[in-house]
Amino acid sequence: MNTRRKFLTGAAVTMAAAGVSRHALAGLPEPVIQNSPNTQKPLIPNSGRDYNPVVTLNGWTLPWRMNNGVKEFHLVAEPVVREMAPGFKAHLWGYNGQSPGPTIEVVEGDKVRIFVTNKLPEHTSIHWHGQRLPNGMDGVAGLNQPAIPSGKTFVYEFTARRPGTFMYHPHADEMTQMAMGMMGFWVTHPKEKNPNIDVVNRDFCFLLSSYDIDPGSFTPNPMTMLDFNIWSWNSRVFPGIDTLNVRHNDKVRIRVGNLTMTNHPIHLHGHEFQITGTDGGPTPKANRWYEVTADVAVGQMRQIEFLADEEGDWAFHCHKSHHTMNAMGHDMANLIGVDHRGMAGKIKKLIPDYMVMGERGMADMTEMEMPLPDNTIPMMTGDGPYGSVEMGGMFSVVKVRKNQPHNDYKNSGWFKQPPGTQAFEWKGNKPAENRSNSAGNSSMNRVHPQPEIEVQVKKPASNSQHKH
Repeated sequence: MNTRRKFLTGAAVTMAAAGVSRHALAGLPEPVIQNSPNTQKPLIPNSGRDYNPVVTLNGWTLPWRMNNGVKEFHLVAEPVVREMAPGFKAHLWGYNGQSPGPTIEVVEGDKVRIFVTNKLPEHTSIHWHGQRLPNGMDGVAGLNQPAIPSGKTFVYEFTARRPGTFMYHPHADEMTQMAMGMMGFWVTHPKEKNPNIDVVNRDFCFLLSSYDIDPGSFTPNPMTMLDFNIWSWNSRVFPGIDTLNVRHNDKVRIRVGNLTMTNHPIHLHGHEFQITGTDGGPTPKANRWYEVTADVAVGQMRQIEFLADEEGDWAFHCHKSHHTMNAMGHDMANLIGVDHRGMAGKIKKLIPDYMVMGERGMADMTEMEMPLPDNTIPMMTGDGPYGSVEMGGMFSVVKVRKNQPHNDYKNSGWFKQPPGTQAFEWKGNKPAENRSNSAGNSSMNRVHPQPEIEVQVKKPASNSQHKH
């Protein structure tokens, strides 16, 4: 983390709304820049109101300065290079050297001033997603404010009115700028004890983002509507996503925000959780129930909490299967069940590099040693203690350990299951296979209609035939 003392030399400073106090322009806080993709330690507050800080997965919290009782931050919108996984880098747009930008943490009731310097090649703005604030600070370019021109600095100033988890992102050329990675997290901590907000031991947050980056290229295609091939947490993909390391019996909170173009069912193994908060604030305790999967829709935030009372390495991932894959083509032929025996050899005589793919499923691809295009990552990758995990994209592990020290977020290595608690190969006699050849009864039997009965009616020829 570093500062740029001469970063704003000659930059013009413009007020976002007339209500911004003039003393705010006396001097700007130095922008803090972070280039590491690793999860940083929580930022312990050294000024202003105290709070229990969050840990941003593969991210960090933006420092601030106090100025006459106002908490001041400085965001720099700029092109960045983000390492999405070891050996795979993307040319994105973000804030303060990263995509997503740094998490902003404040306390309910804080007066907040955010300086936003635009170093992008086009204008921008920032919308404070989910916040209650003056209309002129809402950040929709053209509606609430003029867009921030390239090379200029605007000021946003408002009071953090309610506790909760929020996001920030542009509302100017939104399709391009969000597709390029411009987004960040905002956490407002409660000022006083709130009956619907519990104290937790570990508090994590991250954003869901998606990109379309062709293998061998560096820059996302912003014109993509649905066919994304990179599904990420905080612009990282498995195995580049850090593990969530917690102590046994810790109360754990995880805040997940979705700024992709589809929903994501986030699933945790080994534990049940409750949804304790949304963009609208904490959920009443009477309205909570236990889940193992929480669907996070587009533009939503979901806050989940659970007691980490089961030791082990527990998978934590999006339950859309193709979202736990890395870059892949959309036009691959389906060859499952196709017998290539006798044919593959003939093809290799014509095409020496020909390789059979997918006839028995796709797991074989994790074992193949094949050259990849520059700047990409295999579709399935990452090794566990017992072989390939065969995952990618939106996948990580919650590591629960009895010996994990308090306030320590280091990876503790692989979990060693106690004897007799792991699935094993059966070496004895195979049990008899009891199978029924009966199709079984139908729960709703079809009712066959009865044949129609023809009714013949004979009418008298005339009334004279009637006998009186």
